This record gives sequence, C-alpha cells and structure tokens, in this order.
Amino acid sequence: MSAGGEFDYIMRRLAPLSAGFPGAAGLTDDGAVIAPAPGNELAVTTDTLVSGVHFPAGEDPACVAARALRVNLSDLAAMGAQARAYLLNIVWPHDATGALRERFADGLAAEQGQFGLHLIGGDTTASAGPLAVTITAFGELPAGTAVRRGGAQAGDLAVITGTIGDAWLGLQARLGARERLDETHEAFLARRFSRPEPRLELAAGLREHAHAAIDVSDGLLADFEHIAGASALTLHLALDEMPVSRAAAAWLARHPDPRQGRVDLAAGGDDYELALAVAPHRLEALRTAAGVLPLTVAGRFSQGPGGLHVTWKGEPVEVVKKGFTHF
Repeated sequence: MSAGGEFDYIMRRLAPLSAGFPGAAGLTDDGAVIAPAPGNELAVTTDTLVSGVHFPAGEDPACVAARALRVNLSDLAAMGAQARAYLLNIVWPHDATGALRERFADGLAAEQGQFGLHLIGGDTTASAGPLAVTITAFGELPAGTAVRRGGAQAGDLAVITGTIGDAWLGLQARLGARERLDETHEAFLARRFSRPEPRLELAAGLREHAHAAIDVSDGLLADFEHIAGASALTLHLALDEMPVSRAAAAWLARHPDPRQGRVDLAAGGDDYELALAVAPHRLEALRTAAGVLPLTVAGRFSQGPGGLHVTWKGEPVEVVKKGFTHF
C-alpha cells in the first residue's frame, strides 16, 4: 500500500479508533480482550460487504464504512444486545488511493462516535480483486436473555419496525432500473440504502417483550419465513398491511400492478428494520419501549408445519422470489 504504507495507516488512522477500550491495547497486540459486565454475556455477529455485490462499485468509502458497521449493529439489535466493539478486516484493491483510505477511516470514526463503540482489531491487506470489508461486532446483554429467531409462539403477532422496501428502491435508482421520483423522495431512498438505521434503541424492549426477532436483510418475506421455520410455526402475512414510506407509496402509485409492487418491496432486502414475533398482550408495552419508532402488525403466527403464507387483501399470493440469496 502506498501513501505511508499499511502499518502507517493502521497506527495513524485505525489505532485512534480503539482509544477508550483498554482491551484493544491500541491495536498493538495479537488480539483484544473483552470482559463483559458481571452477569452479562457477549453476542457476536459478522458480515462481509463486497464492491459490486453489496454496494455499487465506486461508492463513497465513507458510505461503505457506515453501511458495513450499521448492518452488523442491526444484527445485534435483533438479538437484544447493546453494541460494544468491533473487528475490521478490509481488502483494498491494488489501485486504491490514499484519499480513498482516508475517506474510509473518516467514515468509521464518525459512525463509531455516533453509536458509542470502538475498533479493537482486525486485518488490513490488498489484492487484485474488489474492495471487501468484513466487520465482526460484539454486543453485550444480560446472560440468557438473547432474542432468537426460533422463539415465536402460536398466536404471536408479526410486527415490523419502520417501513419496508425503501433501501431496495434506493438501490434500483442507483442502478438505473426504475423511473425516478421527485428529489425529496430520491434523497430519502438513497439514504435508506447507504445508511440503514440499526434499531439499537429497541434492544432492551425486545428482550422484555418479543418472543423472536430477525433483522430484515435478505427481504421481509424471506426473513419472516426464517422465523416461522425456526419456530416450527406457520405465518400468515398480509402484504396490504406492510408499512411503506411516502416515497415507496409514490412509487407504488405509478406501478401497473400494486400487488406485485408490494411483493417487490417485501422481497427486496437491505431494509435493516426488525421483524418480530410479539404476544398480543405485550404489543402496547413494546410500543412504549419503541417511542417514536413505528411498529406495524402485518400478520399472525399459528400452529403448522413452519412456513409463510402471503395474502393481498385477503387473497393468497404465490411468491416466486421471497428475498436475496448469493447463490
């Protein structure tokens, strides 16, 4: 690597991101030490983002840093954990400039400052391939309280945070794959793709009030199906009850088939909202815990073989593609 070399970059730009976490030893050791508070345990998650697969080639490195960190924090939120620290593995293409690496470090600094966590280690390398970023994030929660996918119970409500489909619409605009909306809507959709909002503020509420949770990364349909399968239940999900933003509603208003439009939004992925299973009598308490974050009921779990049944205005919908898969 040019512009001072690999170790200069680590010491000058990455090591300062560990300041305030003693177990990181300033990124000078072979590893880090994490000591959870008494009675707590760690939740660990990891995600890899590759240029041209998870974000468009040529993306602003600060946005790449933000997205890479936030998608991991969303996983922690879904488990009911509060974020503490993260590891970073990054593969720079050989032609990456010093300015790009500086911009990436600036993005990381801003993000970890916003979410109150620290870099504690990782690896930096380069190759002939595309930019690839892997983050492993550590969260903390009281022992035995982690929210899992497989905890849904018959009679639970299918609850969704925020709105669905915005990130997919933002990506479609970047790819030139749809007609554009007005400037305000496009700016909103672009941000929903590049800087998803991990719902960490709901972590404690999930531990207390939700039976199961998953973050919506692959697509609402695919991810709710994961909960149903892991819980050995059937979920009936109503597309017409799925929450959509004003921008998504404007796009739907132009769609020749509103039902298919909602299927596309529900299968698009990258929302990083939360899909939950909540007992009816716990819903209002969860709403109180959520504060201004909207919660929408869009279905119910019932006894069954474990699967997803989708409806539109009461009529069954056969869905061919429920979400994103790499292969």
